Amino acid sequence: MTVLVGTSGWQYRDWRGVLYQGDEPQRRWLTEYARHFATVENNNAFYRLPETDTFAAWREQLPDDFVMAVKASRYLTHMKRLHDPEEPVHRLMDRADGLRDRLGPVLLQLPANHRADPDALDACLRCFPSSVRVAVELRHASWWEEAEHETRGVLERRDAALCWADRGSRPVTPLWRTADWGYVRFHGGRARPEPRYGRQALRTWAERVADTWPEEKAEVFAYFNNDTGGAAVEDAVTFARAADALGRTVSRTPRR
Repeated sequence: MTVLVGTSGWQYRDWRGVLYQGDEPQRRWLTEYARHFATVENNNAFYRLPETDTFAAWREQLPDDFVMAVKASRYLTHMKRLHDPEEPVHRLMDRADGLRDRLGPVLLQLPANHRADPDALDACLRCFPSSVRVAVELRHASWWEEAEHETRGVLERRDAALCWADRGSRPVTPLWRTADWGYVRFHGGRARPEPRYGRQALRTWAERVADTWPEEKAEVFAYFNNDTGGAAVEDAVTFARAADALGRTVSRTPRR
């Protein structure tokens, strides 16, 4: 199994002195980020979907082994709430095509108040090209408490990964394996200084991932969303070391 470890975004001013040199211009941050990591989750697309040329410009800054996951536009997930998905999915994929071979998974993060609607989820996933891996972050408990069978069935049928989400150093979603690949998001731990994770919490997560995807060719993407103060960078390094200690192949992370 290969674990690709990165952060949710790269454009954080308080990462100066943590990942970026103090005098480094912001336009070079992605290039510098890619020297230390081999993957990133692009959150910009959620708030405002970039044009194709912007994705293409990012691609030019990335090495051959780099992949960029893209968080789907909130227009699809939060405004349309997955309904009438054809046009927003087509627009997302048309623009993200600027990344070409650097495009990684697409993340659908549903609103916290979005109750289970497996039919709408299935219709949305059906709009994505078969070559694109889609992860789904479900945040309302009805998806697994009231519609578990239907939810799992949709994800498995579409080979979509249930996004494993952590908040407060504990899972907030079921730990279902619904695809032959995985996707994990870390929103913030309980260690000090906040929102850091403790070493034991990250070792436990590394063990969960390794136990669930034991196959040699499996890929699991892990992104740290606790960006404040560079916590995401430090925790990504610790998690990567824990996965490496379990004998898993791990993508590059900063030297610490």
